[in-house]
Amino acid sequence: MTELAATLGVTIHDPTPPREIRFSRAGCRLHALDWGGTGPPVLLLHGGGLTAHTWDFVCLGLRGAARPVALDLRGHGDSDWSDNYRIDAMAADVVAAADHLGLDRIRLVGMSLGGVVAAHVADARPDRVERLALVDVAPGVDFDSTRRVRAFMAGLGPVSALESVVEAAMRVNPRADRAGVAYRMSTLFRRAPDGDWVPKADPRPPDFPAILAAIERLAARLTAVPVLLVRGERSRVLPQATAERLVERIPDGRLAVVPNAGHIVQEDNPAALISALRSFLTR
Repeated sequence: MTELAATLGVTIHDPTPPREIRFSRAGCRLHALDWGGTGPPVLLLHGGGLTAHTWDFVCLGLRGAARPVALDLRGHGDSDWSDNYRIDAMAADVVAAADHLGLDRIRLVGMSLGGVVAAHVADARPDRVERLALVDVAPGVDFDSTRRVRAFMAGLGPVSALESVVEAAMRVNPRADRAGVAYRMSTLFRRAPDGDWVPKADPRPPDFPAILAAIERLAARLTAVPVLLVRGERSRVLPQATAERLVERIPDGRLAVVPNAGHIVQEDNPAALISALRSFLTR
């Protein structure tokens, strides 16, 4: 992890692995990675189909200025699967994580689906949220552009070797960094008792109409908190004009564009994202 982060230009102040956090809410066991640090607490929420480990490189770089804690949303990573994936349920999980950690006020970073959840938290609990950074999500996003990748992720099943998944992923996106893809896949699978590798995520498809409806309500939810919207320069999901329209509708909003990054900004160019987040979150 640290070697790959260094090749991506991330300055590492402390290479110590994060502390695993486990807690429960409403019968659902949840998991998070607490990277420690003495700065302001920052909770990071991943996108659909990803895990808390998508933030590993960013957390390594933020650790010197903040206390980053990355959550596995329910149905993802090492958190339990559930029969309730409503946005308000996942938002309540975030508040429960803050309570478990003894944090009264938090700063939130949410990418894609995680950004929708983070915005819901900021709207429902403005007493708990100081600042909010959204990564590559805004009303008018073009999720059709990710159809091929989503189909690939949905088709993942048990495999005898992770290398076969890496090979398949590279065929879907030949421009991707192979080492980064291999690292991502190592975090998305767990070894089953029979020795095969199986996906961690709940295979049931998300409720995309509900998620898209929640995204369309984002602007109305972002009136009481400073907001940074981060867009990947190469993102086909969030066009520049769409990002600019959201920022114009937010009383205290600003836009940062990360170069050499697509939709998954935190993995494509973590160093530039760290720079944008550090100046905003530690202000």
